[in-house]
Amino acid sequence: MPKAHLGQSVQSARGDYVHDPSMIRAGDTFYVFSTGDPSGIIGDGNIQIRSSTDLRHWRYLGTIFERKPAWISRKVRSLWAPDVSYYRGRYQVYYSASIFGTNDSAIGLATNETLDPNSPRYRWVDRGVVIRSTPADDWNAIDPSFTVDADGQPWLVFGSFWSGIKMVKLNPETGKLAEMPPRLYSLAYRPDPPHAIEAPSLIYRKPYYYLFVSFDFCCRRMRSTYNIRVGRAKSITGPYLDGSGKPMMQGGGTLILSSSGEMIGPGGQAIYRDGDTYYLVHHFYDASDSGRAKLQIHRLLWTSDGWPRVGPAIISYDELRQSEP
Repeated sequence: MPKAHLGQSVQSARGDYVHDPSMIRAGDTFYVFSTGDPSGIIGDGNIQIRSSTDLRHWRYLGTIFERKPAWISRKVRSLWAPDVSYYRGRYQVYYSASIFGTNDSAIGLATNETLDPNSPRYRWVDRGVVIRSTPADDWNAIDPSFTVDADGQPWLVFGSFWSGIKMVKLNPETGKLAEMPPRLYSLAYRPDPPHAIEAPSLIYRKPYYYLFVSFDFCCRRMRSTYNIRVGRAKSITGPYLDGSGKPMMQGGGTLILSSSGEMIGPGGQAIYRDGDTYYLVHHFYDASDSGRAKLQIHRLLWTSDGWPRVGPAIISYDELRQSEP
């Protein structure tokens, strides 16, 4: 299996296309994994990797694979919405393979012993498909998010439009489905067409599980309407309620971040816990740069009654604009 494809020049992620980011720290270095080049040209459209030691200055490291795995349809231009985590001694990236606007989709898994591209142990291994949806299903197998419950059981949360956000139990040894056929748990849904909910990220902060999702539409540059919502539950399988008590299965979700000024359509989020610090990692569309998708990171703060709120950005929008070429 190939190492990361390092054919692109080193550059700052603040000027790059970054969509659907997921973050992790290994040692003193943070890594962001994000959706591949939509045109399929850079790195064959594979999942992109960037690194930073301060969350402000980022280096482009290339893509996970040089070529997309053979099991993925040739119709798929790029791989989307990765989720990176460290579990049982290895780094794992769940990723999406789909064609925009369809639910002919699949979630794959890649693993590595290390994230340091200079290590002789650095080698991404594709583990193949985890779960697949077809046009015969009423759900969509994209936007994966790995999580572990309070009892140590791993789960995979995913979903986009159709019948909403789903969850399946994973085998802790393989990282794949724990049972076949899998039992699908429904966590969140918007009953009104077009059922615009996706990009789940699920974390546990005692005594609640928190489900973060994106409402409305991505991928329209300045016309994007993405916004980030949250609900919580005492059980990982739900029911998830927002701050007003409305079930997320009935369209509930407390708004925590939306468009502001030239920062349009924040979403595609992931929550990363680093010790006692929680980060909200997401993309937005920069109205001052033709709606280009860019990376943003906030500290996630908590109210006295246990609800998340978005803290200041690690790098402000004004700083971001001033630092770009």
